[in-house]
Amino acid sequence: MRDRIRAKHYSLRTEEAYVGWVKRFMLFHDTRHPSELSASEVEAFLTHLAVEGHVASSTRNQALAAILFLYREVLEKPLPWLDNITRAKNPERLPVVLSVNEVQALLGRLRGTPGLAARLLYGTGMRLMECMRLRVKDVDFEMHQITVRDGKGFKDRVTMLPRKLVEPLKAHLAGVKAQHEEDLAAGYGEVYLPYALSRKYPAAGREWGWQYVFPARSLSVDPRSGQTRRHHLDEKAVQRAVKQAVRDLGLTKPATPHTLRHSFATHLLQSGYDIRTVQELLGHKDVSTTMIYTHVLNRGGKGVVSPLDM
Repeated sequence: MRDRIRAKHYSLRTEEAYVGWVKRFMLFHDTRHPSELSASEVEAFLTHLAVEGHVASSTRNQALAAILFLYREVLEKPLPWLDNITRAKNPERLPVVLSVNEVQALLGRLRGTPGLAARLLYGTGMRLMECMRLRVKDVDFEMHQITVRDGKGFKDRVTMLPRKLVEPLKAHLAGVKAQHEEDLAAGYGEVYLPYALSRKYPAAGREWGWQYVFPARSLSVDPRSGQTRRHHLDEKAVQRAVKQAVRDLGLTKPATPHTLRHSFATHLLQSGYDIRTVQELLGHKDVSTTMIYTHVLNRGGKGVVSPLDM
């Protein structure tokens, strides 16, 4: 299963999640081989997750996706009953959005690398992992833009580089470059390259342009290749910093780093930018996904002015 996942270029996170769900599925049925199981056994496992495990619908659907991958891609058994498995309905929830003043207060509480990362999230609309995986070569200071590689759905897109972050980002990268040069002198300095680039360009992994903008503090062993490298910063560092800042400010909204992306979109629409532009900056496939931000503008429900205010 791992071989098939890697052949399709799925992320390490997806690999661990899918393998974990298949293990739980087999253990639930006393380690019987999946080829011996049918729709009723799959439904029984999913029902157990929902009723006994009280998992969210998105978690249940992830477990189903892992099982479908097992049968279709690994066992190569596209059985007809797989299409009849019921998917859990995801609730339609409005995103948590901070006001401009709340964002200003939140960013004012954040310092160091997590603070710079949080400012990039709000200033560019990137997802947290897109920010963590950002490479030096994809930051264009001349054009004031950032190229987001392999975003959701394996899509590239371009977003703006806020002018306020040009100098802080340059100063940050100066420290990252010094650290990279120390790694090279110690015999390391190589970074993970996607797909087969490491074979096609053997020296590229040590080049400055391919290094992460937000590298980890220490070297680590790549679980797939076994090589010692400097990975990107653990996203939990930013999550913890934002959570602490929200707690210190006494905000009642359950704000996370992803809330800054929601706030980015909402504040652009409040400023009068058209929804198609915001859609491209966010990397949404369909404008209907972007439309959700029109529901949380500060003009009341669905952007309608209350008759009482008229």
